[in-house]
Amino acid sequence: MHKIDDLEVLSGVPEAVAELNNMGFLTVIVTNQPVVARGVAKPEDIDRVHAELTKRIAVGGGKIDAVYFCPHHPEATLEQYRLQCDCRKPEPGMILKGIKEFNIDPAKSFMIGDAIIDVVAGKKAGLKTILVKSGPGHVGLDKKYPDVRPDWEATDLSEAVEIIKNA
Repeated sequence: MHKIDDLEVLSGVPEAVAELNNMGFLTVIVTNQPVVARGVAKPEDIDRVHAELTKRIAVGGGKIDAVYFCPHHPEATLEQYRLQCDCRKPEPGMILKGIKEFNIDPAKSFMIGDAIIDVVAGKKAGLKTILVKSGPGHVGLDKKYPDVRPDWEATDLSEAVEIIKNA
């Protein structure tokens, strides 16, 4: 995702984020952006998309506290991004950055994601994990991490919020 025209906020997401905010949770987005490593997009393109995403969620009542993205990839086209880093999920670097910057207690926090690499990163950072099945990322990656299981599974972000309420 590197073009605002391609950005689609799924139904119920702004309201679910608002509900998390009302429950006292900070909402931090962590995302791999290999399009930067491939030279398809520049970091400022990604920043613009994230700014628009944050704006659209705010219009629906939710607040995103921070967005971190990893531009690296071990097989990057652009040499400056070709590296094995600690921020590219499944490594927990972006999560740990948020924990440090916002003084977040990992034991009271959740990683919600649509891919098993999100679950792996969350577990490495000491968070409880919820795998949502509203995006394509949860399919087909389990083979690489056959022993990794999320703490919960949800159909979408709204259901993940309900899980958190009852956790």
